[in-house]
Amino acid sequence: MVRRLRSSKDEDSASEPQRQVLLPRPDVSPILQVVRRLLAAFAVLWITVLLVYLDRGGYVDDVDHHVSFLDCLYYTTVTLSTTGYGDIAPGSDSARLVNTLLITPLRVLFLIILIGTTLEALTDRTRQQWRLSRWRSALRDHTVVVGFGTKGRSATQTLLSTGLGRNQVVVIDSHTHVVKAANAEGFAGVEGDGTRSEVLVRAEVQRAKQIVIAPQRDDTSVLVTLTARQLNPRIKIVAAVREEENAPLLRQSGADAVITSASAAGRLLGLAMLSPYASTVMEDLIQQGTGLDLKERPVTKAEAGHAPRDCADLVVSVVRGHRILPFDDPEAAKLQLTDRVVVIHRASHTTPEPGERRGEFR
Repeated sequence: MVRRLRSSKDEDSASEPQRQVLLPRPDVSPILQVVRRLLAAFAVLWITVLLVYLDRGGYVDDVDHHVSFLDCLYYTTVTLSTTGYGDIAPGSDSARLVNTLLITPLRVLFLIILIGTTLEALTDRTRQQWRLSRWRSALRDHTVVVGFGTKGRSATQTLLSTGLGRNQVVVIDSHTHVVKAANAEGFAGVEGDGTRSEVLVRAEVQRAKQIVIAPQRDDTSVLVTLTARQLNPRIKIVAAVREEENAPLLRQSGADAVITSASAAGRLLGLAMLSPYASTVMEDLIQQGTGLDLKERPVTKAEAGHAPRDCADLVVSVVRGHRILPFDDPEAAKLQLTDRVVVIHRASHTTPEPGERRGEFR
């Protein structure tokens, strides 16, 4: 049985980590950020100097009544820094118009660049909310991964090898450093307890296509499964448990598929002892994208009505309704168009040319 469930709803929520959605960001060096701001500030400075120099005839210098390029540079620096000594001032209407329409906005832009770090800190929350809003509006039929440990990370890599985009994966974990590690790999992350509905809602489980549940504890898997099924009755749930005795409970909770990690690893260990090469082949089969792949696909129109051995791929099983039929089962002697088949083929599999032997790998 499951060892421990959450005891009550009146737990001290203050002891839980802050729940938030973290989106991946481009990693920019602080030195590069400073250099960019300095270059932008110098660009604004020299644009303003050019504007003043081109209209230098409209400015008045109280010292020598002549505005040189150095005077333009001097005037620009004291103007952009809002010092304004007043010894050089726009005298003509055109110069004052240029100051109003161009130099004043440049002054504001210059100050914004100089205090960019402070302004960025003040506006970071607003920008984060805007990014979250845009992310939520675009998120549909995605995959949620609860628990980004060894099992969750391996499951994610397998999904990526089948063509799933990183922007279609949302990771949920209660540890901040794990969520940040997922961000570094390009995944959106939600920090919090996956057994709580508000955390799953932040990951948009109600609009997700599938969810991988791979926490460290079996009781957590059960609670996440129950909550996810309640929020989205149509979602596909694949869950992992350590103990085989907890697998039936997970299926009763709504999991479509349950993987027992401890017994699966034990079987591979036993197979490696009895037949080392067979265990190597098994490891190759469950590692998508390289060597041999184990894949489930629908029966094509050309295959309907034929025997499984007539298929181009090597058929292992036939899925008919909710039943799994071995390839040599009499009921699977003829494939139906509504069937699905579990096949073995190369990762770079292509359709055999006419005349090639069926079941062979190229």
